[in-house]
Amino acid sequence: MSNTATTGPRQDNRRLQLLDAAARLFRAHGYHATSMRDIARAVGMLPGSIYYHFPSKDELLLTVYEEGVRRIAERVDAAVQAQRQPQQRLQAACIAHLEMLLDQSDYAQVVLRVVPDNTGPSQRRLIALRDQYEVRFKQLVAELELPPEVDRHYFRLLLLGALNWAQTWYRPGGDPPRIIAMELLRALYGGENQT
Repeated sequence: MSNTATTGPRQDNRRLQLLDAAARLFRAHGYHATSMRDIARAVGMLPGSIYYHFPSKDELLLTVYEEGVRRIAERVDAAVQAQRQPQQRLQAACIAHLEMLLDQSDYAQVVLRVVPDNTGPSQRRLIALRDQYEVRFKQLVAELELPPEVDRHYFRLLLLGALNWAQTWYRPGGDPPRIIAMELLRALYGGENQT
């Protein structure tokens, strides 16, 4: 009985260690260049033991990606709930999204850097996770008062693309995520102050 009680949490701890190591290595070296052996070595585990927790590298990637999306979504949802006006809600979402990406979290970077089209069996599931996350921005953009000629679909794609691309050019010590997000929104609104 005590044997079962101690085995469960320890196994969960090993699973978390594997996820953290996989996120770190996928971010540093890319999904395809990281082997299960590399991940097992990073946590001091025999390579075959990793399959007790994850049946394949594909499943491990999916779990890391899922955790990254969950963390970003949680931060964005909390930020949006604190606001009432549509423009403020979108601004809060953009700031939270950008803060998560620029925070350099391994999980968030995997979400950004792993292109679902290049992942094989998990491709559809990764795309579904990304799409579920982006529904938030679709709803937020739908609430905005925009000129009738503005295509909301392209507005959202342009906004998310600009936010996601910031991690490639951002340097620590530059403008904080809040300023970057506000300036990107100002540019999309055509220079009008919507905040």
